[in-house]
Amino acid sequence: RIRHSLAFAVHQFFNDRGFLYLNTPIITSSDAEGAGEMFRVTTLPMEGAPKNEAGEIDFTEDFFGKSTNLTVSGQLEGELGAMAFSDIYTFGPTFRAENSNTTRHLAEFWMIEPEVAFNDLEDNMNLAEDFIKHLIAYVMEHNADDLAFLDARLAEEEKQLPTEKRSGLGLIEKLKFVVENGFERITYTEAIDILLNSNHYKKKKFTYDVKWGIDLQSEHERFLVEQHFKKPVIVTNYPAVIKAFYMRMDEGCAPGKETVAAMDILAPGIGEIVGGSQREERLDKLEARMNDMHIPLAEMSYYLDTRRFGTVPHAGFGLGFERMVQFVTGMTNIRDVIPFARTPKNCEY
Repeated sequence: RIRHSLAFAVHQFFNDRGFLYLNTPIITSSDAEGAGEMFRVTTLPMEGAPKNEAGEIDFTEDFFGKSTNLTVSGQLEGELGAMAFSDIYTFGPTFRAENSNTTRHLAEFWMIEPEVAFNDLEDNMNLAEDFIKHLIAYVMEHNADDLAFLDARLAEEEKQLPTEKRSGLGLIEKLKFVVENGFERITYTEAIDILLNSNHYKKKKFTYDVKWGIDLQSEHERFLVEQHFKKPVIVTNYPAVIKAFYMRMDEGCAPGKETVAAMDILAPGIGEIVGGSQREERLDKLEARMNDMHIPLAEMSYYLDTRRFGTVPHAGFGLGFERMVQFVTGMTNIRDVIPFARTPKNCEY
């Protein structure tokens, strides 16, 4: 019931603000994240697939005439939509072939991705914060009985934990706190400084090392949110080397310290819930970045055309729907917030 309410609230939020709901492809020929963790879609036989002169699989013989996969994001197509309609959003299934057996990863999940022409990083953060608050407020108004049940369940569960691992806030208290307070906003560099100066780091309680340039791990994110600020946190301006090719390069960076106009929203209990950025609208810088990351420009010509033929600054983000459901319900395992979970070595029904 809460999942249903959240889905309705997603469409209500964007519809009331004049956004266009855009349906983007499930089967694509590009990797929006550049990570390569994709499920291949093919009609070629498992054995005896046709080969080309180089001895590689000849995908011209495949159904689509090229190598295709299940989408990891609707963002690239969403950017095309934003160039036409200004404010758009997508809401559909996405797939990641990550071998991640954790309480916060699924191989098949749903993603909400708005894209807005003329928005910068600040606009993007404001939109994401308003969006999250709207979703929570809607559920608090329309699912009070369900939340009361889950609140009591979580309180019982927390009694079994050591005192230092208890959240301190009940589920409904936590949701109310998020709706009524502004999210903390810090840069990645500030986040690293906070972690390095923490007693947690000095006492070697982090499993993963902390230094400028690392991709923040879940334990780092949760420390910032749950122990340092005790509220949702938006981290901005990440190192370029750990972020995707389409993020706008920041101006005036020192060599080796290049950052991008990216932002992640970190939530109590689960870490990252939103990832977004201002996009790189400058063709020369986008092409240079794609070359640096060995992303074939020819395959992405449709995307680069939006920069060649009249571009505008724009920004967007992705919110993992299951992580949002997880946050609102207080469930500790993401597999419990989708009816038929798809995870490594598990595809029942």
